[in-house]
Amino acid sequence: MDRDGLICRSIYENPDLTQRELASLLRVSLGSANRLIGECAKNGLIVNGSEHGKYALTEKGNSYLETFRVDGALILAAGFGSRFVPLTFETPKGLLEVFGERMIERQIRQLHEAGVTDITIAVGYLKEKFEYLIDKYGVRLLYNPEYASKNTLATVFHARKLFAGRNMYLLPSDIWLRQNPYHRYECGAWYSAVYMDGPTSEWCLSYNKKNRITSVTIGGADSWVMYGPAYFSRAFSDAFLPLLEAAYRRPGTEPDHWEQVVLEEIDRLELYMNFQPANQVYEFENLEELRQFDPHYQNHSDNEAMQLIARVFQIPESEIQNIRCLKSGMTNQSFIFEVQNAHYICRIPGAGTEKLINRQEEHDAFEAVAPLHITETILYFDGGTGYKIAKYYEGSRNADAQSPADMAACMALLRRLHGSGIRVGHTFRFRDKISFYESLCCGRQAMLFEDYREVRGWMDCLMDRLERLNRPLCLSHIDSVADNFLFLKDGSVRLIDWEYAAMHDPLIDVSMCGIYSYYTEEQMDGLLRLYLERDPSEEERFAVYAYAALGGFLWALWAVYKSMEGREFGEYTLIMYHYAKQYYRKILRLRLLSLEPLNHTAGENGRKL
Repeated sequence: MDRDGLICRSIYENPDLTQRELASLLRVSLGSANRLIGECAKNGLIVNGSEHGKYALTEKGNSYLETFRVDGALILAAGFGSRFVPLTFETPKGLLEVFGERMIERQIRQLHEAGVTDITIAVGYLKEKFEYLIDKYGVRLLYNPEYASKNTLATVFHARKLFAGRNMYLLPSDIWLRQNPYHRYECGAWYSAVYMDGPTSEWCLSYNKKNRITSVTIGGADSWVMYGPAYFSRAFSDAFLPLLEAAYRRPGTEPDHWEQVVLEEIDRLELYMNFQPANQVYEFENLEELRQFDPHYQNHSDNEAMQLIARVFQIPESEIQNIRCLKSGMTNQSFIFEVQNAHYICRIPGAGTEKLINRQEEHDAFEAVAPLHITETILYFDGGTGYKIAKYYEGSRNADAQSPADMAACMALLRRLHGSGIRVGHTFRFRDKISFYESLCCGRQAMLFEDYREVRGWMDCLMDRLERLNRPLCLSHIDSVADNFLFLKDGSVRLIDWEYAAMHDPLIDVSMCGIYSYYTEEQMDGLLRLYLERDPSEEERFAVYAYAALGGFLWALWAVYKSMEGREFGEYTLIMYHYAKQYYRKILRLRLLSLEPLNHTAGENGRKL
């Protein structure tokens, strides 16, 4: 840390600064402060006494101070904020209010007060929510395309050009700073440090007599910890950016924070402590901490899910405790909460799912199978919005698709469902579903797979043959992925998530379970025998393979559509599309039911998009 620069900055900000006050700012003795002031005067940076105060900067001092001018700031706001659900299902964490002011706006205002107006916000999750800040504060937005799969190391990597040759603040969007810690000039790279008594899981700091950080460890006790914003000088960025790039390109760093580079390379980086007083920096670790800090969130969160839970249980919001996020599904978002010492799950339909899922039909399926007691216990279900509150089963687990015993139990449950005689008033039709997703993709001018027209013709052929077979219909789950089978502590099995349930050939549940589990052809054959408890007929083999092909085709289309909405599912799209071709070719290879490929190109529905 440049102490001459700190003295010049301190005098620039307060010409009446006393030596005792300066000693406190520099965390040195009064004698050392007196010596440092004398050296600055000897070097021609300051003079004693002026009409403006006790000290004054010389022309040389002003020029020297200019080398430390802050050029801008990067605010990290790309992440989801899973520990703040359900609020962050609707609002990015940095846009949450504390005492009526959004956290990110408070920081922008504090930066502006310090004369820092060149501000970039790194966005990802719900990026459109930040757009208004462009007009309101003149900020720029920088999109991180990897926000969903990587951590802040990747975000800073994508913003690395902002730091080259510049003095820059780097701060998370979700901190609340009581007093403004920012300055027009900064005299060395630093990280905000807060003292924590007792054990902590935070990143603990060791430092030398000059307050330079010498080591970083994750977890400790009675320690100064990394907490809040950081500042990168030009010199620091020159050393840091090559290390950042090397870390980004190294496999296995996807979950890393940018601070991991500091932890591993601190000997090569000149980074100093910026000691913060108590009750100055607040990094809210979860919604519970925010609720404790700002009483408004106790009973008036203005969040639809929280208000719903309060109504259903007839309690104030303050009695909804221990909220934590479940892994987001492909179409829904869910979180666990506690009320009166019992745990429940609240499901919130994902944005845009009202186009894809008929929630009233899902509600009807739940109602129909209720006598079987094979679903989770539902406390609330809105067939209009799709909001659902269900019992959470402590100690339960999902089925293991690679476990023969688990899959035998899952197939037994499906047989019970299919043999129940329960009917609903709606049917799952591949032809309608495929045409629907095609229309969505056409509307978005999507470019699908290169061989789409040919494969679409194959699917028409399968659907025509299946319709001629006139297979029996019963209530089928359709979404029979292994993760939707819950094994409870008492040994019973439950089947959850009935969004697609409808009347269909029961063998569709075998096919869907197989392709969702990424089964090989041999595993699919074994699953069919497990379900039937005998060897299948030629027609049954054809049906299972045809549904596997059609299911793969349909869900590949679904994934393409979702990708246009900003949701990516990685290799899932390719695997599903490959299943469509793989099982069609298998049917031809085995000459099941004398199926022949179409000799004509696909019609209107099969055009290449």
